[in-house]
Amino acid sequence: MPILKVENLYKSFKDTEVLCGVGFSLWRGEVLSMIGSSGSGKTTLLRCLNFLETPDRGRILVNDKVLFDDEDPSTQRESDTRKKRLHFGLVFQNFNLFPQYTALGNVTLAKELLAREQPDFRTDKKRILKSIQDEAKALLDQVGLSDKMGNYPHELSGGQQQRVAIARALALNPDILCFDEPTSALDPEISGEVLLAIKDLAKRNLTMIIVTHEMGFAREVSSNVIFLDDGLIAEEGPPEQIFGSPKTERLAAFLGLS
Repeated sequence: MPILKVENLYKSFKDTEVLCGVGFSLWRGEVLSMIGSSGSGKTTLLRCLNFLETPDRGRILVNDKVLFDDEDPSTQRESDTRKKRLHFGLVFQNFNLFPQYTALGNVTLAKELLAREQPDFRTDKKRILKSIQDEAKALLDQVGLSDKMGNYPHELSGGQQQRVAIARALALNPDILCFDEPTSALDPEISGEVLLAIKDLAKRNLTMIIVTHEMGFAREVSSNVIFLDDGLIAEEGPPEQIFGSPKTERLAAFLGLS
């Protein structure tokens, strides 16, 4: 059973149709890279999966549970949106860290807020907060930032900020970790440290979706690659096929092979 199933997803903004019936499956432990030209629908698809945008039509299932179905109003309640987002961790292009919190504070914040809503928080507050802090420290150590936990975002390089964002996304133990062009806001000389951190996560068999313009990275880290073109999946397959033997002229042209 796939961990994620997307069926016939459509999304328009005014008169512009951005997604035109996208469908795919993702299995636990796989890394799916999405490639394509600017405006092909990659980021919109990612935002629909994270419920930052509401699809017009289609279905989204995680672990065989329907999270969205345009024909079922019970899956479209605004009150359930936050719970649905917990299935996904999203790392943005521009980090989106809270400037008033340290690296450690950025990683612990969401989990602490959720913990405070639980009935046992008041009676077991000290233990719960310590557990959250310990987990956050371990995550920052995992991304190579054990010595920067007390630093604020303005005291960190772009690559370090993005690694904090990765640790923050992991803190809530999402089923699927999503990256939206994670190196696009970074200088080429420091983007490598972020790519290395993502490669390390792939080795740990985390399930990931990566929107990227780094073709060499996608080829190396992916289990499967989707090429989006004008809101449609124009080609899908393992990286050796996508990058080595594209089946369509459009993909060959995008990769500069024709």
